This record gives sequence, C-alpha cells and structure tokens, in this order.
Amino acid sequence: MTDRQAQHEDRPTSPESPRRRRIVLPAIVFGVCAVLFALPTWTVVFAAAHWAPAVRVGGTVLAVAAFAALPTAMYLGHRPGPEGRRKDAWARIGDVLLGVVWIAFVWSALSLLLRLGLWLAGVEDPVRSRIVSVTTAVLVVVLALWGHYEAMRTPRVRHTTVRIDRLGARFDGLRVVLVTDTHFGPMDRTAWSHRLTDAVNALEPDVLAHVGDIADGSVDRRRQQAAPLESMLASAARVYVTGNHEYFGEAQEWLDHMENIGWNSLHNRHVVLHRGDDALIIAGVDDATAKGSGAPGHGADLDRALAGTDSTMPVLLLAHQPKQVADAVRAGVDLQVSGHTHGGQIWPFSALVRLDQPVVHGLSRHGARTQLYTSRGSGFWGPPFRVFAPSEISLLTLVAG
Repeated sequence: MTDRQAQHEDRPTSPESPRRRRIVLPAIVFGVCAVLFALPTWTVVFAAAHWAPAVRVGGTVLAVAAFAALPTAMYLGHRPGPEGRRKDAWARIGDVLLGVVWIAFVWSALSLLLRLGLWLAGVEDPVRSRIVSVTTAVLVVVLALWGHYEAMRTPRVRHTTVRIDRLGARFDGLRVVLVTDTHFGPMDRTAWSHRLTDAVNALEPDVLAHVGDIADGSVDRRRQQAAPLESMLASAARVYVTGNHEYFGEAQEWLDHMENIGWNSLHNRHVVLHRGDDALIIAGVDDATAKGSGAPGHGADLDRALAGTDSTMPVLLLAHQPKQVADAVRAGVDLQVSGHTHGGQIWPFSALVRLDQPVVHGLSRHGARTQLYTSRGSGFWGPPFRVFAPSEISLLTLVAG
C-alpha cells in the first residue's frame, strides 16, 4: 500500500454527503411544489384582476394550505414502511392534490395564450385578467371532474387487427385481450375491478394477458381489489408478467399469487399453444427494472424465456415496458405487447413519456419483423385522473399472413 493509499484509507468518512442529500432533496421537492402552486395562484387570484381583498386573502390561504399539504401527504402516504388504512388515506389526499395542481399548472400556463389574444384584441385590465382568471378556474374544475370520471369508468375496448406473417392458418382470428396497469392501490376500486372483469369476459378472449403493474402494495393489502382477476376467463391461456411497480418489493409474491388463482406467470419463460400442426409461442420477461431491484433471481432474460423453442414458430411476447422491444427485435419476436405508459395519463405527460419510451400507445413496427402494441393501460397510478389519455381494454385480433 502506498502512502497516498494509506492516507486515503485512514481518512474518516465525511458525513457531508448524507447531510447534503437530506437538505437538497426536500429543497427540490418544495421548490417544484412552489412553482406548481405559484403560477395558478398568480393567474386566478392575482395578476391584474384586482379582485376584492377577501378573494385575494382566501385564495392565498387555500393555495398555501394545499402547498403545505401536498408534500406532507405524499410523504406520509408513500414513504417506505408498513401498510395500513391511515397510510392509504394520506396517499389518497396527496394523489388528488398532485393531480389537481398539475392540471391547474398546465392550464394556467396555457392561459398566457388567452391573455395574449385578449391583449391583441385591445381588452384592457382588469377585465382581461378577470376573463383569464375565471376561464382558467372553470377549465381546471371541469377537467378535474371529467378526468376523474375517465379514470374511474370501465375502460373502453380498443380493437386492433395485427397481421403476423408467420402465424399459422389455424390461429387466424385469435383474440388476444390485454389488461395492464390496474394499479390497485390506496383508492378502493373493488367495484371497478368487477366491472373490468365483466367487460373482459364479454369479449370471450382466446388469450388473456395482464402485462404488469397489478397493484401498489402487498397481495394481502390489495387482495380484495385484485380478487376478480380470478374470474377473468380465456379459452386458451391466461398469462401475466411483472411490471416495474411489482419491484417495489412484492414481485415474487404477485407471481405466486397469480399462479395460485390459475394464471400462468411468465417469469422469463414461455408456454406454447397448439392448433393442429400450427403453434404459437407466448413468452414473458420480467420488467426492465427487475435486475436493478435486487430481487433474487429476477431480471429480464429473453434468451431464457425462449430457451428450447422452435425458431420458426411465431412468438407473442409480454414485456411491461415498450422500450424492451429492442431485445424483441434482436430475438426476432413477431409481436410484443406492453403497457407502462398510461398514454401519458394526464396531458401533456405523453410528451415526457416519449423521452423514455419509443412509443406512447398503439401499434408500431420495429425492425423487419417485430411489431409492438402499447396499451394505454386499464387503470391509473397516483392521481385518480385521466385527461386526454383514456384507459383501455385492448382487443387484438391476430390475422395470419
């Protein structure tokens, strides 16, 4: 060991980094919250509207209270630790506040265009600012109510025909139904789950696939909401793969639970459907985050999932994230089905999703053979709102090439 190495070994570990993280992270959170609340408050309450003092004081008090409540509720509701009703209650408060303030921020920013248009039309303040204020407030309320309705309604069925060149004639017309991103969580959606099951069964699927993110929480905590999954029917196969939310700590528990209620958990493995001389491989891989989660024995492994299969057979692959299609292209997969994106869930998050994923929703082609279908998801995560990103049950009709 050199003298320099010895000096390095003897140097005490500095406490600055953990201390800095404890300061910097809350500062960033409160800074972001301040921006999210400041613009809507300025737009609706202040600007140059010259509202009565009571309106300005009341609006300020409401904004400050919500500003303080949001990070508090999010921390108490989503912090690591034991689950419970109290934690779920805090999570619901935080999630609703987060959704509402995001909608308010976006449409307050867009109201600047209205303000500009009124200015160009010669409308003076305070009339101009009052028009912008009232219009923004009404839009936020309407979009929040409509967005919550869209999140809680039974998902619409989205029909898509997918032509697969290698698909055998006996599989022509195979009905594949996708359910994904149910995210059973702090808000009890047991009734919604039953309606979802009824809608799926009415489609009479041949293959039923849940493409991950079943729930946020343990099987015991979310068992009642997830129970209707046992009653979902398919004539040939019911298959499931993990999503990234399972890797918050409950992945193997959910894989085992789905097996126990009659689904095939495709934990880097496959099943083969046969109709006469024709065959279809249905493979599944772990989510892209599985390896980094530290869960023993987990990590997306397409080679393992396809081990022992006939390379001339068509392959339907379940992979939670659309960006996993790169591996599918290299393996010559015919069709990958994914979820994860929620279609953006609350506009304009779709633009941010596109920075991380190759596709936000719908059918797309990648490479010479591989097609990818990305579902907007059947449920929602966090804020109970869907704005310009409707939920869906995806019905794919496979057509032989």
